[in-house]
Amino acid sequence: MTVSEDESGRPRATRGAAGTSWLRSPHPAVVADREGGVVEFNDAAADLFPGMGVGTWLDGVVPGWLADAHRRLAVPQDPPPATASTRPGGAPLRGSHDGRLLRAHPTESGHGDVAWWLVDDSDLTAAEDALRTEQERTALLAEASTQLLSSLNPDRCLEKAALLAAAHLGDAALVISPPVRNRYPVVTAMGERFERTQVAMDPASVPGLAEALQGFPPVPARWIDPAELPEWAVPEGLGEPPGSVAVTPLPGHGVPAGALILLRRGGQRAFDASEELFARLFAARAGAALSAARLYAEQARVTRALIAELLPPQLHHVRGVDFAGGYRTSQDTERIGGDFYDVHAGTDAGHETLAVLGDVCGKGLDAAVLTGRIRSTLQALLPLADDHQNVLSLLNGALLNSRHTRFATLVLASVRRADGRVRLRLTSAGHPRPLILRTTGHVEEADTGGTLVGALPEVPCRSATVHLAPGETCLLYTDGITEARGGPLGSSMFGEGRLRASLADCAGLPAEAVVERVQMIAGNWVGHGPHDDMAVVAITAPHTPRPSAGSGPAPDRNTA
Repeated sequence: MTVSEDESGRPRATRGAAGTSWLRSPHPAVVADREGGVVEFNDAAADLFPGMGVGTWLDGVVPGWLADAHRRLAVPQDPPPATASTRPGGAPLRGSHDGRLLRAHPTESGHGDVAWWLVDDSDLTAAEDALRTEQERTALLAEASTQLLSSLNPDRCLEKAALLAAAHLGDAALVISPPVRNRYPVVTAMGERFERTQVAMDPASVPGLAEALQGFPPVPARWIDPAELPEWAVPEGLGEPPGSVAVTPLPGHGVPAGALILLRRGGQRAFDASEELFARLFAARAGAALSAARLYAEQARVTRALIAELLPPQLHHVRGVDFAGGYRTSQDTERIGGDFYDVHAGTDAGHETLAVLGDVCGKGLDAAVLTGRIRSTLQALLPLADDHQNVLSLLNGALLNSRHTRFATLVLASVRRADGRVRLRLTSAGHPRPLILRTTGHVEEADTGGTLVGALPEVPCRSATVHLAPGETCLLYTDGITEARGGPLGSSMFGEGRLRASLADCAGLPAEAVVERVQMIAGNWVGHGPHDDMAVVAITAPHTPRPSAGSGPAPDRNTA
């Protein structure tokens, strides 16, 4: 080995031609003896450590972490070192020098010298850190989507969005919803705490907020002066004035879902471009979840309003007559179906009360829509209720002219109490005939019949007049009762015979009890098996008169 000088006059170790390949390596390499003296080095090492020369000590020219590692490896110790990071072939040693992150690989020569190969890991480490950051952000976005979509309650979704943003994107977060009557709902979150407020504000008071609420791209955080924030936008628990602010829209389904404001305390670094981009990705998921929750809430509200109109009414005592009804849909998860009933009280005691029970072809929501149409049409035809044939003809025409292809069966009952008895005019249009329960327990069938509505141009029908003595009942029912299959083998039809027998046991019972017993027996028959919609209405002549809906005040029982 010889020692020469390079162009700058620095000493440089060289070998013969056969051993100089490592000297031309782009990676710094240096060889030191047991005592830590430099034996050889290449140009890359000389550039990295300007003070290096043959015979200089490592302690004076290389970082302390590298000199200490050489000392542990080269100088024999008792017991010998077992550190993996300084064993040849073990894990490399890492450290920094002059703003670079270096990875050092030691190689022993066998006679006490140690060669150190150094690799600049700055770019690799930066790439690994960036990859790790992206992986963490991707996991956070996935977790945020799961948590935000786990609840379809808009208020809880707003709270969760604010809490997640405060925990992972800044020191505090504000989620601002579109205004309601000129006031903006705001959810402010810090740590694990949140607060809901209603703020009457001018969005222009926060730079970029007005644009974000309209769905426009966000204003860069560097353009927003934290000192210009209004008082409502700075949480009291922040502790110090914010040092950086980011505002981003919450995109929705067709319309903006709101805006997100992120705050970072003073003294910390400002939001950089990558953090602003990540905030937009988070806001996109939060906005989608909020829009879905609000859409579901609106649909649920509309559904509740429609169901309230489609559900059968609660029946009661009307003008001296007891009415009771029961309804069971074909599926336990549904509240509406194709069976329906209504009771329309007469305008005064001299007018008849109209009771209607019907069955639309099919089941579920589609059938329920047609039941609503039929009920509305019958409501409009109440002034003509004295003429059942005319009512059925007009209803039939309305159904034939609609876009529905379904038909319906129904029975009309005009009811009036006079002289202690109840008079009924019954008309069946393709529907099972009403059953009459006498006080003796005898059950008879009303002599009425006709054609179903909504299928044929004409609906001929035949009416029957029935009188009920006190304690007697007229039962209207749909074929879901008689055609229900169940029993011991699960396939036997309930049938009209069992219905008559069940009804006969109800002699003298009030209308509510009759309905409950028929429903109980039919329900026990089908058990948990499939069945059609089942509806039943009982019209009973009470034993004694009592106050009723639409009547005047009850008589004083203490007067003669």
